[in-house]
Amino acid sequence: MGKLPPSLRSANFAVNTLIKNPSSVPHPPPTSKPHYYPKKSHSPKKRQPTSNTEPQLPSIVAFDSTTLSDAKTLFNSLISNTRNNIPSDNKFYNAILQSFSTNSTLQDSIFFLNHMIKIHPPFSPDRFTYHVLLIQSCKSVDLSLTPVHQVLNLMTSNGFPPNKFSTDIAVRTLCSLSREEQAIELVKELSSKDSPPDTYTYNFIVRHLCKNRPLSTMNNFIKEMREGFDIKPDLVTYTIMIDNVCNSKNLREATQLLGVLSEEGYKPDSYVYNTIMKGYCMLSQGGEVLGVYKKMQEEGVKPDLVTYNTLVYGLSQSGRVKDAKQFLNVMMEEGHIPDAVTYTSLMNGMCREGDPLGVVALLEKMEARGCAPNSCTYNTLLHGLCKARLLDKGMELYDVMKQNCMKLETGSYGTFLRALCRNGRVAEAYEVFDYAIESKSLTDVAAYTTLESTLKWHKKAIEQGLVV
Repeated sequence: MGKLPPSLRSANFAVNTLIKNPSSVPHPPPTSKPHYYPKKSHSPKKRQPTSNTEPQLPSIVAFDSTTLSDAKTLFNSLISNTRNNIPSDNKFYNAILQSFSTNSTLQDSIFFLNHMIKIHPPFSPDRFTYHVLLIQSCKSVDLSLTPVHQVLNLMTSNGFPPNKFSTDIAVRTLCSLSREEQAIELVKELSSKDSPPDTYTYNFIVRHLCKNRPLSTMNNFIKEMREGFDIKPDLVTYTIMIDNVCNSKNLREATQLLGVLSEEGYKPDSYVYNTIMKGYCMLSQGGEVLGVYKKMQEEGVKPDLVTYNTLVYGLSQSGRVKDAKQFLNVMMEEGHIPDAVTYTSLMNGMCREGDPLGVVALLEKMEARGCAPNSCTYNTLLHGLCKARLLDKGMELYDVMKQNCMKLETGSYGTFLRALCRNGRVAEAYEVFDYAIESKSLTDVAAYTTLESTLKWHKKAIEQGLVV
Protein backbone atom coordinates (compact mmCIF):
# COMPACT_ATOMS: atom_id res chain seq x y z
CA MET A 1 0.00 0.00 0.00
CA GLY A 2 3.03 2.29 -0.13
CA LYS A 3 2.69 3.35 -3.76
CA LEU A 4 0.11 5.76 -5.02
CA PRO A 5 -1.10 5.69 -8.62
CA PRO A 6 -0.27 8.78 -10.69
CA SER A 7 -3.89 9.62 -11.24
CA LEU A 8 -6.82 8.94 -8.99
CA ARG A 9 -10.47 8.89 -9.93
CA SER A 10 -12.94 10.51 -7.57
CA ALA A 11 -16.06 8.69 -6.47
CA ASN A 12 -19.26 10.69 -6.53
CA PHE A 13 -20.90 9.68 -3.29
CA ALA A 14 -21.08 10.62 0.38
CA VAL A 15 -18.83 8.85 2.82
CA ASN A 16 -18.97 10.14 6.38
CA THR A 17 -21.81 7.87 7.44
CA LEU A 18 -21.17 4.92 5.19
CA ILE A 19 -19.05 2.85 7.55
CA LYS A 20 -21.51 3.30 10.36
CA ASN A 21 -24.55 2.53 8.25
CA PRO A 22 -23.71 0.82 4.97
CA SER A 23 -27.34 0.03 4.25
CA SER A 24 -27.98 3.71 3.68
CA VAL A 25 -25.66 3.85 0.70
CA PRO A 26 -27.62 4.84 -2.40
CA HIS A 27 -26.98 2.90 -5.56
CA PRO A 28 -25.12 4.94 -8.16
CA PRO A 29 -27.30 6.57 -10.79
CA PRO A 30 -27.60 4.83 -14.14
CA THR A 31 -24.66 5.50 -16.40
CA SER A 32 -26.65 5.97 -19.58
CA LYS A 33 -25.39 8.89 -21.59
CA PRO A 34 -27.66 11.92 -21.96
CA HIS A 35 -28.71 12.85 -25.42
CA TYR A 36 -27.19 16.09 -26.55
CA TYR A 37 -28.03 15.74 -30.20
CA PRO A 38 -29.70 18.70 -31.89
CA LYS A 39 -33.19 18.19 -33.16
CA LYS A 40 -33.41 17.39 -36.80
CA SER A 41 -35.03 19.93 -38.98
CA HIS A 42 -37.76 18.59 -41.23
CA SER A 43 -37.44 21.46 -43.67
CA PRO A 44 -35.80 20.37 -46.89
CA LYS A 45 -32.26 21.58 -47.39
CA LYS A 46 -31.55 23.81 -50.30
CA ARG A 47 -29.13 22.17 -52.67
CA GLN A 48 -26.57 24.21 -54.49
CA PRO A 49 -26.99 24.04 -58.24
CA THR A 50 -24.30 21.98 -59.91
CA SER A 51 -23.40 21.67 -63.50
CA ASN A 52 -23.46 18.28 -65.10
CA THR A 53 -20.31 19.19 -66.98
CA GLU A 54 -18.35 20.27 -63.86
CA PRO A 55 -16.62 17.30 -62.23
CA GLN A 56 -16.31 17.22 -58.47
CA LEU A 57 -12.84 17.32 -56.95
CA PRO A 58 -12.05 14.20 -54.91
CA SER A 59 -11.19 15.04 -51.31
CA ILE A 60 -8.59 12.28 -51.02
CA VAL A 61 -6.35 10.92 -53.73
CA ALA A 62 -5.24 7.37 -53.01
CA PHE A 63 -2.64 5.59 -55.10
CA ASP A 64 -3.52 1.95 -55.56
CA SER A 65 -0.29 1.43 -57.43
CA THR A 66 3.14 2.55 -56.25
CA THR A 67 4.68 2.82 -59.73
CA LEU A 68 5.71 6.25 -60.96
CA SER A 69 3.99 5.82 -64.35
CA ASP A 70 0.63 5.03 -62.74
CA ALA A 71 0.96 8.04 -60.43
CA LYS A 72 1.69 10.32 -63.38
CA THR A 73 -1.30 8.95 -65.26
CA LEU A 74 -3.61 9.48 -62.31
CA PHE A 75 -2.36 13.04 -61.77
CA ASN A 76 -2.74 13.87 -65.48
CA SER A 77 -6.30 12.58 -65.43
CA LEU A 78 -7.08 14.51 -62.28
CA ILE A 79 -5.75 17.77 -63.71
CA SER A 80 -7.50 17.42 -67.07
CA ASN A 81 -10.86 16.50 -65.54
CA THR A 82 -10.89 19.08 -62.75
CA ARG A 83 -8.84 21.92 -64.21
CA ASN A 84 -11.47 24.55 -63.40
CA ASN A 85 -12.08 23.30 -59.89
CA ILE A 86 -8.63 22.81 -58.38
CA PRO A 87 -7.82 24.71 -55.15
CA SER A 88 -5.37 27.55 -55.53
CA ASP A 89 -3.39 26.72 -52.36
CA ASN A 90 -0.76 24.01 -52.07
CA LYS A 91 -2.49 21.82 -49.49
CA PHE A 92 -4.12 19.76 -52.21
CA TYR A 93 -0.88 19.10 -54.10
CA ASN A 94 1.09 18.43 -50.92
CA ALA A 95 -1.54 15.88 -49.92
CA ILE A 96 -1.17 14.16 -53.30
CA LEU A 97 2.61 14.05 -52.94
CA GLN A 98 2.35 12.76 -49.38
CA SER A 99 -0.07 10.03 -50.43
CA PHE A 100 2.29 8.84 -53.15
CA SER A 101 5.40 9.10 -50.95
CA THR A 102 3.88 6.78 -48.35
CA ASN A 103 4.67 3.70 -50.46
CA SER A 104 7.12 4.92 -53.08
CA THR A 105 10.87 5.41 -53.14
CA LEU A 106 12.35 8.82 -52.46
CA GLN A 107 13.67 9.10 -56.01
CA ASP A 108 10.25 8.36 -57.49
CA SER A 109 8.69 10.96 -55.19
CA ILE A 110 11.14 13.60 -56.46
CA PHE A 111 10.39 12.62 -60.08
CA PHE A 112 6.68 12.80 -59.35
CA LEU A 113 7.04 16.26 -57.82
CA ASN A 114 8.85 17.46 -60.94
CA HIS A 115 6.08 15.97 -63.05
CA MET A 116 3.42 17.79 -61.04
CA ILE A 117 5.22 21.10 -61.57
CA LYS A 118 5.60 20.46 -65.30
CA ILE A 119 1.99 19.37 -65.94
CA HIS A 120 0.42 22.05 -63.77
CA PRO A 121 2.61 25.20 -63.78
CA PRO A 122 0.34 27.13 -61.34
CA PHE A 123 1.56 24.72 -58.65
CA SER A 124 4.66 26.17 -57.01
CA PRO A 125 6.15 23.98 -54.25
CA ASP A 126 6.56 25.58 -50.85
CA ARG A 127 8.55 24.59 -47.77
CA PHE A 128 5.81 22.17 -46.65
CA THR A 129 6.08 20.39 -49.98
CA TYR A 130 9.75 19.70 -49.44
CA HIS A 131 9.12 18.72 -45.83
CA VAL A 132 7.04 15.83 -47.21
CA LEU A 133 10.14 14.63 -49.01
CA LEU A 134 12.30 15.31 -45.94
CA ILE A 135 10.14 13.06 -43.78
CA GLN A 136 10.31 10.34 -46.44
CA SER A 137 14.09 10.66 -46.64
CA CYS A 138 14.39 10.14 -42.87
CA LYS A 139 12.38 6.93 -43.22
CA SER A 140 14.57 5.60 -46.01
CA VAL A 141 15.96 2.09 -45.78
CA ASP A 142 19.36 3.67 -46.30
CA LEU A 143 20.54 4.08 -42.71
CA SER A 144 23.00 6.81 -43.67
CA LEU A 145 22.06 10.47 -44.00
CA THR A 146 22.59 10.45 -47.78
CA PRO A 147 18.84 10.61 -48.63
CA VAL A 148 18.37 13.41 -46.08
CA HIS A 149 21.26 15.38 -47.60
CA GLN A 150 19.72 14.91 -51.04
CA VAL A 151 16.44 16.51 -49.95
CA LEU A 152 18.14 19.30 -47.99
CA ASN A 153 20.22 20.17 -51.06
CA LEU A 154 17.06 20.11 -53.18
CA MET A 155 15.38 22.49 -50.76
CA THR A 156 18.32 24.88 -50.79
CA SER A 157 18.60 24.92 -54.60
CA ASN A 158 14.90 25.78 -54.84
CA GLY A 159 15.06 28.67 -52.41
CA PHE A 160 14.08 26.88 -49.19
CA PRO A 161 17.23 26.32 -47.14
CA PRO A 162 16.60 24.27 -44.00
CA ASN A 163 15.39 26.25 -41.00
CA LYS A 164 14.55 25.33 -37.41
CA PHE A 165 11.28 23.69 -38.50
CA SER A 166 13.12 21.51 -41.01
CA THR A 167 15.58 20.50 -38.31
CA ASP A 168 12.80 19.67 -35.86
CA ILE A 169 10.88 17.57 -38.41
CA ALA A 170 13.97 15.58 -39.37
CA VAL A 171 15.07 15.04 -35.75
CA ARG A 172 11.68 13.86 -34.56
CA THR A 173 11.27 11.51 -37.52
CA LEU A 174 14.71 9.97 -37.04
CA CYS A 175 14.20 9.56 -33.30
CA SER A 176 10.81 7.93 -33.84
CA LEU A 177 12.70 5.24 -35.79
CA SER A 178 15.31 4.84 -33.01
CA ARG A 179 17.96 6.50 -35.17
CA GLU A 180 19.20 8.84 -32.46
CA GLU A 181 22.83 8.76 -33.64
CA GLN A 182 21.83 10.01 -37.11
CA ALA A 183 19.64 12.69 -35.52
CA ILE A 184 22.57 13.97 -33.45
CA GLU A 185 24.86 13.87 -36.49
CA LEU A 186 22.36 15.87 -38.54
CA VAL A 187 21.89 18.46 -35.79
CA LYS A 188 25.64 19.01 -35.58
CA GLU A 189 25.89 19.34 -39.37
CA LEU A 190 23.09 21.89 -39.55
CA SER A 191 24.48 23.79 -36.55
CA SER A 192 27.79 24.16 -38.39
CA LYS A 193 25.86 25.68 -41.31
CA ASP A 194 24.18 28.36 -39.18
CA SER A 195 20.98 26.38 -38.77
CA PRO A 196 21.11 25.28 -35.12
CA PRO A 197 18.14 23.67 -33.39
CA ASP A 198 15.85 25.81 -31.30
CA THR A 199 15.30 25.08 -27.63
CA TYR A 200 12.28 22.85 -28.34
CA THR A 201 14.24 20.55 -30.65
CA TYR A 202 17.31 20.60 -28.39
CA ASN A 203 15.32 19.63 -25.32
CA PHE A 204 13.38 17.02 -27.30
CA ILE A 205 16.67 15.30 -28.13
CA VAL A 206 17.83 15.47 -24.51
CA ARG A 207 14.56 14.01 -23.25
CA HIS A 208 14.58 11.29 -25.92
CA LEU A 209 18.18 10.33 -25.12
CA CYS A 210 17.30 10.14 -21.41
CA LYS A 211 14.61 7.60 -22.15
CA ASN A 212 16.32 5.52 -24.84
CA ARG A 213 20.09 5.79 -24.48
CA PRO A 214 22.69 5.57 -21.70
CA LEU A 215 23.19 8.70 -19.64
CA SER A 216 26.65 9.11 -21.16
CA THR A 217 25.11 9.63 -24.62
CA MET A 218 23.02 12.52 -23.36
CA ASN A 219 25.97 14.06 -21.51
CA ASN A 220 28.17 13.79 -24.61
CA PHE A 221 25.51 15.47 -26.75
CA ILE A 222 25.18 18.37 -24.32
CA LYS A 223 28.96 18.72 -24.09
CA GLU A 224 29.45 18.68 -27.87
CA MET A 225 26.71 21.23 -28.48
CA ARG A 226 28.12 23.51 -25.78
CA GLU A 227 31.77 23.31 -26.86
CA GLY A 228 31.23 23.12 -30.60
CA PHE A 229 28.34 25.49 -31.18
CA ASP A 230 27.94 27.42 -27.90
CA ILE A 231 24.47 25.94 -27.40
CA LYS A 232 23.94 25.65 -23.66
CA PRO A 233 21.32 23.83 -21.57
CA ASP A 234 18.48 25.94 -20.21
CA LEU A 235 16.22 25.47 -17.19
CA VAL A 236 14.08 22.93 -19.04
CA THR A 237 17.16 20.91 -19.99
CA TYR A 238 18.38 20.73 -16.40
CA THR A 239 14.90 19.80 -15.21
CA ILE A 240 14.83 16.91 -17.70
CA MET A 241 18.26 15.76 -16.51
CA ILE A 242 17.34 16.00 -12.84
CA ASP A 243 14.13 14.07 -13.45
CA ASN A 244 16.08 11.38 -15.26
CA VAL A 245 18.68 10.88 -12.53
CA CYS A 246 15.94 10.89 -9.88
CA ASN A 247 14.08 8.16 -11.76
CA SER A 248 17.30 6.18 -11.84
CA LYS A 249 17.56 6.73 -8.06
CA ASN A 250 20.78 8.72 -8.32
CA LEU A 251 20.07 11.51 -5.84
CA ARG A 252 23.73 12.48 -5.51
CA GLU A 253 23.83 13.36 -9.22
CA ALA A 254 20.56 15.25 -8.86
CA THR A 255 22.01 17.36 -6.04
CA GLN A 256 25.11 18.12 -8.14
CA LEU A 257 22.93 19.18 -11.08
CA LEU A 258 21.01 21.45 -8.75
CA GLY A 259 24.29 23.17 -7.92
CA VAL A 260 25.24 23.44 -11.60
CA LEU A 261 21.84 24.92 -12.31
CA SER A 262 22.50 27.74 -9.85
CA GLU A 263 26.02 28.28 -11.20
CA GLU A 264 24.60 28.73 -14.70
CA GLY A 265 22.38 31.51 -13.42
CA TYR A 266 19.10 29.61 -13.36
CA LYS A 267 16.85 29.63 -10.34
CA PRO A 268 15.28 26.23 -9.66
CA ASP A 269 11.49 26.35 -9.60
CA SER A 270 9.02 24.29 -7.62
CA TYR A 271 8.93 21.61 -10.33
CA VAL A 272 12.67 20.95 -9.91
CA TYR A 273 12.39 20.69 -6.13
CA ASN A 274 9.29 18.50 -6.41
CA THR A 275 11.21 16.17 -8.71
CA ILE A 276 14.00 15.78 -6.16
CA MET A 277 11.44 15.16 -3.42
CA LYS A 278 9.89 12.44 -5.56
CA GLY A 279 13.34 10.87 -5.96
CA TYR A 280 13.80 10.62 -2.19
CA CYS A 281 10.37 9.01 -1.88
CA MET A 282 11.33 6.46 -4.55
CA LEU A 283 14.35 5.56 -2.42
CA SER A 284 12.11 5.22 0.67
CA GLN A 285 13.91 8.20 2.18
CA GLY A 286 10.77 10.23 2.68
CA GLY A 287 12.19 12.00 5.70
CA GLU A 288 14.66 13.82 3.42
CA VAL A 289 11.86 15.74 1.72
CA LEU A 290 11.75 18.08 4.72
CA GLY A 291 15.30 19.19 3.97
CA VAL A 292 14.36 19.90 0.35
CA TYR A 293 11.36 21.88 1.55
CA LYS A 294 13.58 24.02 3.80
CA LYS A 295 15.93 24.58 0.86
CA MET A 296 12.98 25.85 -1.17
CA GLN A 297 12.12 28.33 1.53
CA GLU A 298 15.72 29.55 1.72
CA GLU A 299 15.76 30.10 -2.05
CA GLY A 300 12.43 31.92 -1.97
CA VAL A 301 10.64 29.29 -4.07
CA LYS A 302 6.96 29.05 -3.22
CA PRO A 303 5.68 25.50 -2.68
CA ASP A 304 2.67 24.36 -4.71
CA LEU A 305 0.07 21.62 -4.18
CA VAL A 306 2.42 18.95 -5.55
CA THR A 307 5.08 20.05 -3.07
CA TYR A 308 2.77 19.61 -0.10
CA ASN A 309 1.38 16.32 -1.42
CA THR A 310 4.92 14.99 -1.78
CA LEU A 311 5.79 16.22 1.70
CA VAL A 312 2.77 14.53 3.27
CA TYR A 313 3.45 11.33 1.34
CA GLY A 314 7.17 11.24 2.13
CA LEU A 315 6.75 12.01 5.82
CA SER A 316 3.89 9.50 6.17
CA GLN A 317 5.95 6.87 4.39
CA SER A 318 8.90 7.39 6.74
CA GLY A 319 6.77 7.12 9.89
CA ARG A 320 6.61 10.83 10.65
CA VAL A 321 2.82 11.01 10.65
CA LYS A 322 2.74 13.78 13.24
CA ASP A 323 4.79 16.04 10.95
CA ALA A 324 2.63 15.06 7.98
CA LYS A 325 -0.51 16.14 9.87
CA GLN A 326 1.11 19.50 10.61
CA PHE A 327 1.77 20.08 6.92
CA LEU A 328 -1.85 19.26 6.18
CA ASN A 329 -2.72 22.35 8.21
CA VAL A 330 0.15 24.40 6.77
CA MET A 331 -0.94 23.82 3.19
CA MET A 332 -4.49 24.91 4.00
CA GLU A 333 -3.15 28.06 5.65
CA GLU A 334 -1.20 28.76 2.46
CA GLY A 335 -4.36 28.49 0.40
CA HIS A 336 -3.85 24.98 -1.02
CA ILE A 337 -6.83 22.66 -0.69
CA PRO A 338 -5.88 19.07 0.17
CA ASP A 339 -7.07 16.57 -2.42
CA ALA A 340 -7.60 12.82 -2.41
CA VAL A 341 -3.86 12.23 -2.85
CA THR A 342 -3.07 14.27 0.26
CA TYR A 343 -5.57 12.51 2.48
CA THR A 344 -4.82 9.04 1.14
CA SER A 345 -1.09 9.51 1.73
CA LEU A 346 -1.73 10.53 5.32
CA MET A 347 -4.19 7.66 5.83
CA ASN A 348 -1.55 5.26 4.56
CA GLY A 349 0.90 6.46 7.19
CA MET A 350 -1.73 6.29 9.94
CA CYS A 351 -2.56 2.71 8.96
CA ARG A 352 1.12 1.83 9.12
CA GLU A 353 1.12 3.11 12.70
CA GLY A 354 -1.90 0.95 13.53
CA ASP A 355 -4.47 3.73 13.79
CA PRO A 356 -7.29 2.69 11.39
CA LEU A 357 -9.99 4.29 13.56
CA GLY A 358 -8.10 7.55 13.29
CA VAL A 359 -8.24 7.06 9.53
CA VAL A 360 -12.02 6.65 9.72
CA ALA A 361 -12.21 9.96 11.59
CA LEU A 362 -9.97 11.59 8.96
CA LEU A 363 -12.23 10.18 6.26
CA GLU A 364 -15.17 12.01 7.82
CA LYS A 365 -13.18 15.25 7.96
CA MET A 366 -12.18 14.73 4.36
CA GLU A 367 -15.78 14.58 3.22
CA ALA A 368 -16.81 17.46 5.49
CA ARG A 369 -14.22 19.61 3.69
CA GLY A 370 -15.73 18.73 0.34
CA CYS A 371 -13.09 16.27 -0.85
CA ALA A 372 -14.46 13.03 -2.31
CA PRO A 373 -12.48 9.86 -1.53
CA ASN A 374 -11.59 7.50 -4.34
CA SER A 375 -10.84 3.81 -4.76
CA CYS A 376 -7.26 4.25 -3.56
CA THR A 377 -8.54 5.89 -0.38
CA TYR A 378 -10.91 3.02 0.30
CA ASN A 379 -8.33 0.34 -0.47
CA THR A 380 -5.91 1.99 1.92
CA LEU A 381 -8.52 2.02 4.69
CA LEU A 382 -9.66 -1.55 3.96
CA HIS A 383 -6.07 -2.74 4.21
CA GLY A 384 -5.62 -0.91 7.52
CA LEU A 385 -8.85 -2.20 9.05
CA CYS A 386 -8.01 -5.79 8.17
CA LYS A 387 -4.48 -5.45 9.51
CA ALA A 388 -5.91 -4.13 12.79
CA ARG A 389 -8.31 -7.10 12.89
CA LEU A 390 -11.36 -4.84 12.63
CA LEU A 391 -12.99 -7.19 10.13
CA ASP A 392 -16.58 -6.06 10.71
CA LYS A 393 -15.64 -2.49 9.87
CA GLY A 394 -13.76 -3.85 6.87
CA MET A 395 -16.84 -5.72 5.65
CA GLU A 396 -18.92 -2.55 5.93
CA LEU A 397 -16.36 -0.66 3.89
CA TYR A 398 -16.20 -3.48 1.33
CA ASP A 399 -19.99 -3.30 0.89
CA VAL A 400 -19.66 0.42 0.14
CA MET A 401 -16.97 -0.31 -2.44
CA LYS A 402 -19.12 -2.97 -4.12
CA GLN A 403 -22.19 -0.76 -4.30
CA ASN A 404 -20.12 1.91 -6.03
CA CYS A 405 -18.31 -0.52 -8.36
CA MET A 406 -14.87 0.26 -6.97
CA LYS A 407 -11.98 -2.04 -7.75
CA LEU A 408 -9.88 -3.87 -5.20
CA GLU A 409 -6.12 -3.40 -5.26
CA THR A 410 -3.77 -6.36 -4.96
CA GLY A 411 -2.58 -5.55 -1.43
CA SER A 412 -5.99 -4.91 0.08
CA TYR A 413 -7.47 -7.94 -1.71
CA GLY A 414 -4.89 -10.34 -0.26
CA THR A 415 -5.10 -8.86 3.23
CA PHE A 416 -8.90 -9.00 3.12
CA LEU A 417 -8.92 -12.67 2.10
CA ARG A 418 -6.52 -13.63 4.88
CA ALA A 419 -8.58 -11.74 7.46
CA LEU A 420 -11.77 -13.53 6.38
CA CYS A 421 -10.16 -16.97 6.42
CA ARG A 422 -8.52 -16.25 9.78
CA ASN A 423 -12.02 -15.74 11.19
CA GLY A 424 -13.42 -18.88 9.53
CA ARG A 425 -15.46 -16.89 6.96
CA VAL A 426 -14.24 -18.87 3.95
CA ALA A 427 -17.53 -18.56 2.04
CA GLU A 428 -17.24 -14.78 2.17
CA ALA A 429 -13.65 -15.06 0.95
CA TYR A 430 -14.93 -16.90 -2.14
CA GLU A 431 -17.47 -14.11 -2.67
CA VAL A 432 -14.70 -11.50 -2.54
CA PHE A 433 -12.79 -13.58 -5.09
CA ASP A 434 -15.84 -13.58 -7.39
CA TYR A 435 -16.16 -9.80 -7.07
CA ALA A 436 -12.47 -9.29 -7.85
CA ILE A 437 -12.95 -11.24 -11.08
CA GLU A 438 -16.26 -9.59 -12.05
CA SER A 439 -14.98 -6.06 -11.39
CA LYS A 440 -11.71 -6.84 -13.20
CA SER A 441 -9.78 -5.65 -10.17
CA LEU A 442 -7.15 -8.31 -10.83
CA THR A 443 -6.43 -10.79 -13.56
CA ASP A 444 -8.02 -14.21 -13.17
CA VAL A 445 -4.63 -15.79 -12.51
CA ALA A 446 -3.61 -13.24 -9.86
CA ALA A 447 -6.97 -13.42 -8.07
CA TYR A 448 -7.00 -17.22 -8.06
CA THR A 449 -3.34 -17.53 -7.01
CA THR A 450 -3.95 -15.27 -4.03
CA LEU A 451 -7.07 -17.20 -3.03
CA GLU A 452 -5.30 -20.53 -3.41
CA SER A 453 -2.33 -19.49 -1.24
CA THR A 454 -4.72 -18.05 1.37
CA LEU A 455 -6.72 -21.30 1.55
CA LYS A 456 -3.52 -23.32 1.91
CA TRP A 457 -2.42 -21.06 4.73
CA HIS A 458 -5.87 -21.45 6.35
CA LYS A 459 -5.73 -25.25 6.13
CA LYS A 460 -2.27 -25.34 7.69
CA ALA A 461 -3.35 -22.94 10.43
CA ILE A 462 -6.30 -25.20 11.29
CA GLU A 463 -4.01 -28.22 11.51
CA GLN A 464 -1.79 -26.32 13.90
CA GLY A 465 -4.72 -25.12 15.92
CA LEU A 466 -4.05 -21.46 15.20
CA VAL A 467 -7.58 -20.82 13.87
CA VAL A 468 -10.92 -22.48 14.35
